Amino acid sequence: QVYVMESGGGSVQAGGSLRLSCVGAGASFSRTDMGWFRQASGREREFVARIGWDSSGIDYIETVRGRFTISRDNAKNTVYLEMNNLKPEDTAVYYCNAGIGLTRPGPWWGPGTQVTVSS
Repeated sequence: QVYVMESGGGSVQAGGSLRLSCVGAGASFSRTDMGWFRQASGREREFVARIGWDSSGIDYIETVRGRFTISRDNAKNTVYLEMNNLKPEDTAVYYCNAGIGLTRPGPWWGPGTQVTVSS
């Protein structure tokens, strides 16, 4: 069992930056692959980024590659998503996910954090 909670969302103008954090709880967090997903209003939830338990196996959806960076600090039980050069189409609720496969979500989700990018 892994519990996760996101923070760091907010409202920015296009071209701005935000850093999302996902704090996990549970003995297995440091051995769990983690990911970020997002869901825009009226659209299905989509994969954004993933990172292996040992920081290997990093991958991104093509639309954020080169702008977003995923990382983790197992000593702090935290996964980060650094988002730069944000675009209005990045507006969504962002969810942290624990136990992710390649891009398929694992069973544990956080409640989500809203990111709004204005043009």
